[in-house]
Amino acid sequence: MIKNIPEVKCGIISVSRDCFIVSLSENRRRAIVKTYTDKYGPIYEAKTTVENEADMLKAVEEVKNVGCNALVVFLGNFGPETPETLIAQKFDGPVMYVAAAEETGKDLINGRGDAYCGMLNCSYNLGLRKIKAFIPEYPVGTAEDIDKMIYEYIPVARALIGLSGLKIITFGPRPQDFFACNAPIKPLYDVGVEIEENSELDLLVSYKEHKGDSRIADIVENMKKEMGGANPYPDLLERMAQHELTLLDWAEGHKGARQYVAFANKCWPAFPSQFGFEPCYVNSRLVSQGIPVACEVDIYGALSEYIGTCVSGDAVTLLDINNSVPKDMYEEEIAAKYNYTLKDTFMGFHCGNTPMCKLSNGAIKYQLIQNRLLENGETPDITRGTLEGDITPGEITFYRLQSNAAGQLRSYIAQGEVLPVATKSFGGIGIFAIPEMGRFYRHVLIEKQYPHHGAVVFGHYGKALFNIFKYLGVEDIAFNQPKGMLYHSENPFA
Repeated sequence: MIKNIPEVKCGIISVSRDCFIVSLSENRRRAIVKTYTDKYGPIYEAKTTVENEADMLKAVEEVKNVGCNALVVFLGNFGPETPETLIAQKFDGPVMYVAAAEETGKDLINGRGDAYCGMLNCSYNLGLRKIKAFIPEYPVGTAEDIDKMIYEYIPVARALIGLSGLKIITFGPRPQDFFACNAPIKPLYDVGVEIEENSELDLLVSYKEHKGDSRIADIVENMKKEMGGANPYPDLLERMAQHELTLLDWAEGHKGARQYVAFANKCWPAFPSQFGFEPCYVNSRLVSQGIPVACEVDIYGALSEYIGTCVSGDAVTLLDINNSVPKDMYEEEIAAKYNYTLKDTFMGFHCGNTPMCKLSNGAIKYQLIQNRLLENGETPDITRGTLEGDITPGEITFYRLQSNAAGQLRSYIAQGEVLPVATKSFGGIGIFAIPEMGRFYRHVLIEKQYPHHGAVVFGHYGKALFNIFKYLGVEDIAFNQPKGMLYHSENPFA
């Protein structure tokens, strides 16, 4: 497990209405714990069944004492409305509520628990007390059903716990004229995230203080091992290792009261001229360690990346929704092989922040665009240090959590894939295919004025991301709507 994300220890507390048979709830809880443990792993079973407020306090104290940081409240029968909802109020962490389905038509007297009904009263009381809780799409089921709900809840809980302990560290303002990286910070506090803003000079001073650090040699050797023969610039390694060590030390020294960090750093134009290289490869290495480093001081890009890291337990990336696929390339390489239209495809690109483990034939190169800007297209020197290659084919989820200029959170999620088609281009880049991307591009990305950066998690994680954004109170969660499902602004006659 990545060190920069929380380890979830989940507990389960069963509740029982005092006019129902308490053993029904307890036996159903035991069945859940047994099947979950057999199939997925450990879950802590609270010994106290909650029938009243005294039981509630005892059960919450029990799960806290054993280190639980996430919780399942199980309505094994109708359930006691006040005590069961106060569990979420008293517990410091995410809480999921689920309810028991009736197991058999042969025992609907003493074996009937009415949790289907009780869940309605539970949700009403949660709302009455303004208590935030997670309730699955269909929260009623047998032991096997609820086991699956818990399994799918764990990555959601991990992200919510992570956000409550996250500090985003920035270096520098956004690049000139990059208003797309504008970042009102109040919504960060609304979701429990702290922020520390620093100048590029702060980073440069710290970098210089790390010159000659005895630990640099070990990082250099690790870089050599990772890259193998894919490094034409061995003279850069010591400088890049020095930068990596600078960021790692800064993270550790500036966590403060927080447990987890992410960075959003200004990477051009001053960085290469003052540090003597591009930071992309170092950024990619930190991402592979679970520490997102967003380009261009994209604070909400870093936030999005961190959520994806928690959900997947894997490396993520941040890409420009960059360029259309040329028609001739589409016709030659895609049309006959894949069930996508030209408008379903695009290229996702960035200079070189995608980790080596997510690239096909990744290698250290120079940043072509910055070379034009800073070195007049001449032999690259200070613009070396990107990590380039085609992104590994497979399932992806493209997503972003963003604040608009008014300080309102909104988000989008789109599942698709990276196609196994050579890009014939530069940078960390891939050909992405997302069903109905053309309409999504127009009626979500353009219509709702999203910036050009999108976070990418490798796999289909839309369900978990949607649940997280909903829990955080994001009212506008957009997605790539299927054909026939019109967007609000879509012309039905087009």
